[in-house]
Amino acid sequence: MKWHRRSFLASLVLCRAVAPGSIRAAETPSLPVVRLKLGWIANVQYAGEWIALDRGFFRNQGLDVTWTAGGPNAPDPAVMLAAGRADLSYMSWLPFLDAVARGNDLVILGTEMPRNPLGVISLPAHPVRVPRDLLGLRILAQGINETTSINAVLAIAGLSQKWTFVPAGFSPDPLLDGQGDAFVGFDTNQKLTLEMMGLKQDRDFIFTNFADLGFVTPAALLVTTRAYLAQNRPRVVAFLRGLIQGWTFNETDPAVAARLVVEKYGEDYGFDLDQQILQNRSQIPFTHYRGMPSRPLLSLDRDMMAGPMYAAARAAGRTALPDIDRIADFTVVPEAFKGI
Repeated sequence: MKWHRRSFLASLVLCRAVAPGSIRAAETPSLPVVRLKLGWIANVQYAGEWIALDRGFFRNQGLDVTWTAGGPNAPDPAVMLAAGRADLSYMSWLPFLDAVARGNDLVILGTEMPRNPLGVISLPAHPVRVPRDLLGLRILAQGINETTSINAVLAIAGLSQKWTFVPAGFSPDPLLDGQGDAFVGFDTNQKLTLEMMGLKQDRDFIFTNFADLGFVTPAALLVTTRAYLAQNRPRVVAFLRGLIQGWTFNETDPAVAARLVVEKYGEDYGFDLDQQILQNRSQIPFTHYRGMPSRPLLSLDRDMMAGPMYAAARAAGRTALPDIDRIADFTVVPEAFKGI
């Protein structure tokens, strides 16, 4: 962080006040801390964050960004925000609405993936291509995001929620082992894992995106509390600016963030470098709106929220929906872009 002239002159006065013959190390002013809660484990899904941290994009914006991983056993993001244990967090659409309905005053700032890569992986024995195909299946899923997505698909289609939840990790191996009939996973992750094993889509397995099943929603909604945004708006804008720079850089070389995950931020998970590079390369199109590649990164789409996202929420039983401008701020991302 650059020092203002007044701060510099004050430091000179401080140095002169030191007793003769004594030595005092120069103190570096501490940067304000922004605590980020990830929605999942530390993998290349957060390529923009890792690059912004490693290349100093956050620090150049005057921030010290720390992070906490998500995952099946991680604390609920809304609880961490409400308790003041996180400043920003990633959430999914329906869990976000449920948190708001419980009285949490939360605001969506943007989305890292306006096109959601989440879908259902099935085998030829029980192919899932339309919502009705989900009925009666044993479905391997990782948590609330996956289970609410399945229930939303069935609700939108006017079908009963007759399916069996089978707890799973992030590997599709249990599906191949016959522990379930279908697996909820990502186009950018588990589908690639199967392809790296030599399996071919539409021959050995079927992948159907939730959007194609009728449930249209972005992935990785960036959320904060209304109080934090009101009190720290410049800090939030600075964070978004650094994050935009991270994601922009990521498109130039998908291997950079993959190496950061394998060697540093996610080293404890034992990720395969080639898989992380493929995942990163495949997820870049999902960071852009379909048919609108020039639309700003991280930006929200009011029409998408008012249309299919609210329609899906109503079909899934969320009837008392708040006004869009109450739960989303459409101005923060554009403000961040002005400084780049």
